[in-house]
Amino acid sequence: MNRVLYPGSFDPVHNGHLEIVEFTARHFDEVVVAAMRNPQKGEPLFSYEERREMLQECFADIPNVRVTMFAELVVELAKKENISLIVKGLRAVSDFENELQMAQTNKTISGVETIFIPCTSSSSFIASKLIREIAFFGGDVSSMVPDNVNRRLLEARKTHQR
Repeated sequence: MNRVLYPGSFDPVHNGHLEIVEFTARHFDEVVVAAMRNPQKGEPLFSYEERREMLQECFADIPNVRVTMFAELVVELAKKENISLIVKGLRAVSDFENELQMAQTNKTISGVETIFIPCTSSSSFIASKLIREIAFFGGDVSSMVPDNVNRRLLEARKTHQR
């Protein structure tokens, strides 16, 4: 079975993420989408459970996509899942520099390899950090996120305004 791991914080999941998963799901037997808490990205807007629910809703119609959560090195999760290939989406050259270093490190410490999939130009600018900021200040992010995520962002904004 041809399986890949697509890790990320997905806080929140956006159309660029969907693009990568949909592409990958067409080319592999199973895509394991794995959400994590990334301490380098600060405090998450959405909890593990909220992100799990959003991801499951987003990929409910793609039978070969499975969602999981993790709080360990991605290569440890890959080992537990018996997966030897990580998928990473690239938006810009700066993403490549960071992701290449991580891919080489992962390969060195575990043998797990990484493939890079470039986003289309229509989603190459989208970043969860920017979506959180725009939504927090009342901007419209509906063109950048799935409907279920947009609803949760609107709810989160109302909660944080109180």
